[in-house]
Amino acid sequence: MTRPTMQDVARVAGVSRALVSLVMNGSPKVSERRRQAVLAAAEKLGYSPHAMARSLASRTSTVLGVMVSDLHNAFFAEVVDGLEEVAAAEGFELIINTGGRSPSREKRAVTSLLAFRPAGVALLGPVVPPTTLAAAAEQAPVVLVARSSRLSTLDTVNDDGEAGSGLAVDHLVSLGHSLIAHLDGGVGSQAPQRRRGYVSAMQRHGLKPWVIPSEYTDIAGAKAVRQLLQGDELPTALVAANDFNAVGAISALEEAGLRVPQDISIVGYDNTSLAGLRHVSLTTIDQPRHEIGRLAGEALLQRVRGERTEPVKRLLHPSLVVRSTTQARSPE
Repeated sequence: MTRPTMQDVARVAGVSRALVSLVMNGSPKVSERRRQAVLAAAEKLGYSPHAMARSLASRTSTVLGVMVSDLHNAFFAEVVDGLEEVAAAEGFELIINTGGRSPSREKRAVTSLLAFRPAGVALLGPVVPPTTLAAAAEQAPVVLVARSSRLSTLDTVNDDGEAGSGLAVDHLVSLGHSLIAHLDGGVGSQAPQRRRGYVSAMQRHGLKPWVIPSEYTDIAGAKAVRQLLQGDELPTALVAANDFNAVGAISALEEAGLRVPQDISIVGYDNTSLAGLRHVSLTTIDQPRHEIGRLAGEALLQRVRGERTEPVKRLLHPSLVVRSTTQARSPE
């Protein structure tokens, strides 16, 4: 079925294509009678103005590009929800793609978004090199989420990952744990900050850090635990890279006949919707995902509207959410 065009609407309404364009762009120069005729014809044909075509014609884009690092991670979905709320309130639409946590794929994804000539771009958890970020900012305003940058052309909205990991360690130490391992987030965005926070907190408590290579996925969490089980010593608690990593770790522990939290306590990170499910009930570090998205959207639109040129660097404070995967260490 052929998509109806503006010319089709003009023909049915008995007006010029230029007048249809004025109506679709909300011009006050059109009489109410003609406006209603055009809208009725558009409804009859099922016509809706193509956002990209409208933007190209007016040279004013109403589209924001969003590149999500990992579509499987509910954290990003909740950030996008906050961003979309701000964008919709200002009459902007989102185009979303993903780079799959791969630098080369993400670079292509950013290039693809910029080809739409968006008013601005939000990059969520990007792992592309700084040169790619700088190049993107030369073509459109860019805000980064879960990624830091010192470039004045880039705005950033981040959770304080170091503080968050510190909260996790402090919680476990308060429960009597001293042999606490960290399932690392690998090359994932904010993984270095969470790792530093874990190491710093362990040293602050006079404990030896134990970092286990992993990634921000459930598969990686399970794999790391299976490798850990092959060693001579097991920790009494784990600080996982994120919630998905923690869920994978729990699965592998239960497969091996170990109980969470009776044998090993686990703390996740992000407080995604997954963590709050009753059968998961994961103790985790909460970062305000919707608020992060809202602040990112506001920062981006400020740049789009030319309201400022100085960079925004927002760092939000996380908090601990205690559920069922942590408990006091059992006396030996």
